[in-house]
Order: sequence, then structure tokens, then C-alpha cells
Amino acid sequence: MGQEAIKRKYRILQPPCGLHCIKMNDIGVRIGRETIIEHINLHIHCGKLTVIIGRNGAGKSTLIKAILGEIRHTGSIEFRDMRDKSIQDLRVGYVPQHLNFEKNTPTSVYDMFASYISNVPVFLRKTKMLKERISQSLEMFQAQELIDRQLGDLSGGELQRVLLSIACDPVPNLLLLDEPVSGIDRNGIELFYEHINSLKKRCDLAIILVSHDLDYVQKYADNVILLDRTVLEEGSPAQVFASGKFHEVFG
Repeated sequence: MGQEAIKRKYRILQPPCGLHCIKMNDIGVRIGRETIIEHINLHIHCGKLTVIIGRNGAGKSTLIKAILGEIRHTGSIEFRDMRDKSIQDLRVGYVPQHLNFEKNTPTSVYDMFASYISNVPVFLRKTKMLKERISQSLEMFQAQELIDRQLGDLSGGELQRVLLSIACDPVPNLLLLDEPVSGIDRNGIELFYEHINSLKKRCDLAIILVSHDLDYVQKYADNVILLDRTVLEEGSPAQVFASGKFHEVFG
């Protein structure tokens, strides 16, 4: 096994240290004269699953896009090592709600994965080392058997496991999941959350998930953020679900 593979394997198996923090300082987004989100101040720690909930149009996906740098925002986002208070580069992984592609595309899981992690066009060369790396990444989410399957033949749950594998190669500091189980059956949703729960325990990363699945949020989340343009409530699932603001939003 090469040095890069050894380093990568070590990072995958490195448990959360609890000393890395993503700080969002007064994040705001305006489109024209309309304020979409404002005064977002959050501390997101490694080893934690933080779930953002709220009504449709509350600004959840806008916040995700702001973190990704896809839309302009005010305020700042910092990644700090709390041991020495240093600011480091933030590496972000992302799983979208939907992936748009033609159902009859001949593109395989290997092709898509390789296009993300390799600078060599996949139609020019397939290497044993690259296939082994992809297979190991897929194995993290019990998806290694999908490596040669065409994208159009995957179920919703299978596709999400593949996208998770891509987003975690290499393991990011922050993993963003924007309603990733939309359209997936109940068994697939349960499996997805079990994978996320295992990931946060095994790897030194923080996870932010946007979700409408309140039963699963209550079961799996460490922290919950109730958003409606700004943060209405923040705390454990029990604290947020018992709050007056939660009952105002969800009735």
C-alpha cells in the first residue's frame, strides 16, 4: 500500500477529537431587496450531527449554498483548531438532494467516482490502484458492489450511498447533506441515518444535515437548529422540540 493510501486509510479511521469547530459569524444572504437569511451565528463541532429544520422557504438550502460558497453572503465562516485557536482551511463534502442525469446514461458508478477524484479522463485509462481506492471508499457505506453498475440502474438509496462515498473521499472537515433522503423508501432512510451515525463516530468531521424527517432527527441528531430566516432555537432534539418556537412553526 502506497504512502497516500496509508494516510487516507488512517484519516478514515481517525475518530473525532472534539477540538475542531466551524464558526459561522453573522451570516446573511440578500437577493435584491429580499433578506433570505440573516444573523446566523453557529458553532459546529466535529463528531456531531447537526440537523437544520424549518418550514419550506425558511432559508435552509440557502444557508447550505452560502457555506459552499455558491452564493454571496455577508459574515464569515472559520474553521478553528481549539487546541491552539488557529484558523485552518475548511474542506467541505456535499451530498445534494437530487443528482440530475439521463436515466439511460451509460455512465457507471466507477466513471462518475473517478471523474471526481482523478485528473485523468476516465475514458483514457482505468487503473487497478484507482479502482481499489474507489472500492474502498464505497465500502465505507456498503456500496462496493455497485462500482460497475450504471447510474440509471441504481435505486434512490443506492445512489445516495454512492454520493456519500464520493463526498467522503477524502474525508472532509464538514459534510453537508441537503435533504439527501428525499424520495427514498423507509428502509433506505433508516440505512442512510445508520451510516451517518457510524460515520460521525469513526471520522474526525462535523456533519450538517437539512431534514424534514422529524422522527429521525429526534433519534439521531446531536444538535438541532430551528431556522426561519434566522436561528429561532438551537439545542438538543428534546430542547428544540419542546420549545414554543417549534410548536409555532410545526403546529
